[in-house]
Amino acid sequence: MNTGELVELGQQLRVDSVRAAAAAGSGHPTSSMSAADLMAVLFARHLRYDFERPDHPANDRFVLSKGHASPLMYATYKAAGVIGDEELLTFRENGSRLEGHPTPRKLPWVETATGSLGQGLPVGVGLALAGKRLDRTGHRVWVLCGDSELAEGSVWEAAEQAAYENLDNLTAIVDVNRLGQRGPTRHGHDLDAYARRFQAFGWHTVEVDGHAVDAVDRAYGEALSTHGQPTAILARTLKGKGVESVQDREGLHGKPLPEAEDAIAELGGPRDLRITVQAPPAGGEAPARRITTPELPRWERGEDMATRDAFGEALAALGSARDDVVALDGEVGDSTRLEYFAKEHPERYVECYIAEQQMVADAVGVAARGWLPFASTFAAFLTRAHDFVRMAAISGSGLNLVGSHAGVAIGQDGPSQMGLEDLAMMRAVHGSTVLYPCDANQTARLVAAMAGLEGIRYLRTSRGKSPVIYGPDEEFPVGGSKVLRSSGQDRLTLVAAGVTVPEALAAADALAEEGIAVRVVDLYSVKPVDVETLRTAAEETGCLMTVEDHHPEGGLGDAVAEAFGDGRPVPRLVRLAVRNMPGSAAPEEQLHAAGIDAASIAAAGRLLVGEAIVS
Repeated sequence: MNTGELVELGQQLRVDSVRAAAAAGSGHPTSSMSAADLMAVLFARHLRYDFERPDHPANDRFVLSKGHASPLMYATYKAAGVIGDEELLTFRENGSRLEGHPTPRKLPWVETATGSLGQGLPVGVGLALAGKRLDRTGHRVWVLCGDSELAEGSVWEAAEQAAYENLDNLTAIVDVNRLGQRGPTRHGHDLDAYARRFQAFGWHTVEVDGHAVDAVDRAYGEALSTHGQPTAILARTLKGKGVESVQDREGLHGKPLPEAEDAIAELGGPRDLRITVQAPPAGGEAPARRITTPELPRWERGEDMATRDAFGEALAALGSARDDVVALDGEVGDSTRLEYFAKEHPERYVECYIAEQQMVADAVGVAARGWLPFASTFAAFLTRAHDFVRMAAISGSGLNLVGSHAGVAIGQDGPSQMGLEDLAMMRAVHGSTVLYPCDANQTARLVAAMAGLEGIRYLRTSRGKSPVIYGPDEEFPVGGSKVLRSSGQDRLTLVAAGVTVPEALAAADALAEEGIAVRVVDLYSVKPVDVETLRTAAEETGCLMTVEDHHPEGGLGDAVAEAFGDGRPVPRLVRLAVRNMPGSAAPEEQLHAAGIDAASIAAAGRLLVGEAIVS
């Protein structure tokens, strides 16, 4: 397209953004209008993409970080000929592919769900990282950001990693339109303020008039020719560009234009220009993946081994069997034992440093490129990245997350390091799987099983050593459990997971010596739970007691309670959990103070059985 045609294309994208929002009666047309020229030049002149093959390894990748400007993206898809005008006008309708904020669940050309601002550039870094270090196909990543979202700290986590990794295949296009939702942004139209920040992180920057299509074209060309650095194009634009009644005016964010027909006429009316997007370069096919059955490490019953150690060894073995496994670390790999993978497969190990949001974003980007990511840090620190996990689920991403050092059992480090909310957090994620092994062989088997699951998978590991209670050939299906003690005289069922399993077994043995038969269930699959085993235990013993190294809200106890949520009578359910605020103490002291050690479990069991006899 020549300059005049690019100008017309920008106007067409504005018109179609206005039309889509008007048809929906909602949306963000003014935010779309400011970036229309930026999109027109990118798709008409620089993006290399095969819409017929959205998974083509050599395709460039485009991320709309300012996801509320989805009318602009959909208008661009129409110009590219992949959706029609009729579908464009279904924007935000029930059942439409054109949702208020774009998601890859509905449209194959969308790389990641956006709309929670500050996430597009971090995921773009993950996509670029995959292209530079893993795929090596030469594809580029273009991310269109809003200026408001540059207030998010996650943007600067992304900026630092992109420069550190020399991601010269990444370009951030910042639509500096000066206005946020409620008024002016922090830096307004001060492009130098943004440039200084990006430059401080090691980026090449280009300042440009975002409505001058030739200048935008040259800026994109400069990004393509810059080596060794990512590029930030800082484009001065006007919100609502082209319609005098809304242009650069406050109070119109997230609203359809009040006089849409007049605005469309002012913009020159509807057009039907078509973009011929460049094809990706020939070749660039990803190599075939090698996926075989892993030779998992094995431990004999009676050995002592921390589940975090078992995780590290199992992941290294999985990486040897599958060359699509990628490990991402939050600079605690010596503690989580991710370092075992790093030593054996350094080419597929990514150090994200202490930037948990970026670590999860990298995992999302890597997964979008067909890799199998395992991202690990302390369970407590994954709470910082929860919004990224939530958005990953909306994207339908396949991520394996591993949280170590969970619960009060870590001991003297104290409450700031204790993951006591992680089970609730991960159970609440749509479509997630939550696993909590108690011994080394169980951990290894579950690590291998995670590789074959979909959605968000979470594995909780423990710091201290624990006895190996299962043989190396034992199977642990996701959604299952293990009944470790059982008899026809059981008067109570203890339901435990992870570090509380040995405690529950010890309590059961103590009660058995007193003539009190107790069943013990290892509920290693916290989501989904083994509903049938729990219901059978409730029917046969009359009472369930859950024991968890976690706060009572949302953890093991709630998972068990939900097994009786379809109208069946709810059994007597007693929950032992961490209800105190821990301090620094030895692990055994912590468990006792929380009331979840063997002595506390046995005492609660005696009380319950005694109450049952009296009643």
